[in-house]
Amino acid sequence: MEALRVLELYSGIGGMHHALRESCIPAQVVAAIDVNTVANEVYKYNFPHTQLLAKTIEGITLEEFDSLSFNMILMSPPCQPFTRIGLQGDMSDPRTNSFLYILDVLPRLQKLPKYILLENVKGFEVSSTRDLLIRTIENCGFQYQEFLLSPTSLGIPNSRLRYFLIAKLQSEPLPFQTPGQVLVEFPRMESEHPQKYRIDTENKAKVKKIEPNTCFESSTHCSGKDAILFKLETAEEIDRKYQQDSDLSVQMLENFLEDDIDMNQYFLPPKSLLRYALLLDIVKPTCRRSTCFTKGLRISTNLLPICHKKKR
Repeated sequence: MEALRVLELYSGIGGMHHALRESCIPAQVVAAIDVNTVANEVYKYNFPHTQLLAKTIEGITLEEFDSLSFNMILMSPPCQPFTRIGLQGDMSDPRTNSFLYILDVLPRLQKLPKYILLENVKGFEVSSTRDLLIRTIENCGFQYQEFLLSPTSLGIPNSRLRYFLIAKLQSEPLPFQTPGQVLVEFPRMESEHPQKYRIDTENKAKVKKIEPNTCFESSTHCSGKDAILFKLETAEEIDRKYQQDSDLSVQMLENFLEDDIDMNQYFLPPKSLLRYALLLDIVKPTCRRSTCFTKGLRISTNLLPICHKKKR
């Protein structure tokens, strides 16, 4: 197989590049593009031999794009215009401009890429920007499939639901392609019930139905959990977490923790702990779940008790 020539847009610290390496697919990232100076420094450290363009995407001309001779695009456009807790400015948000520029340039390339992989937040799938993306790639002759996936689908103990689109330049549909549908699990070709993995994007107000939890009435392993409501959580929410920690297809957090490090630098100051204690998702190294690990989302940060150190 001839090595792919990959263009990495919104490259950040190189997450897409690293995933590409992990896939073992023969590929070369011919250029990475990002304007964040700090992220670019990390990217250069991680991938010192990759051409890194520290400029805006809108500042790259059609001719410059053509000169890169890429046949695959990896990209994670800014997510702020589509987040569920944000203003959801969509196409009116200036941070969408660079992506709109990409959609304008794509049909005018001398040679279209063979593959496209795009990642964004949940919410993008019901945006006008997504609709424009779909119209653009359809007009260019791409076959595509959309997904809403979380790392837990890969056995990684982190819940971070994200939108993904894969597109391939070909006339025949993808083997697992379901037009107008977003897959919520990886496709299983042998499945006799394909509807199980779909959600309807036409009804944008539809949400997944959650059946009433009857665990506390019928299961002995849940005995006592409904007697205590911890951190203002419902008994159903507590049971959901217990079920996640019992899912053996997902690894434990301890498999991702470093050994022999000074934990003092990670302690929460008493002021923050008192303020956010009822909102923190507290987990142990033996848990098989976690939420965001970002500095800005303190209410989602996970606190790992140091009394449960990793043992080998």
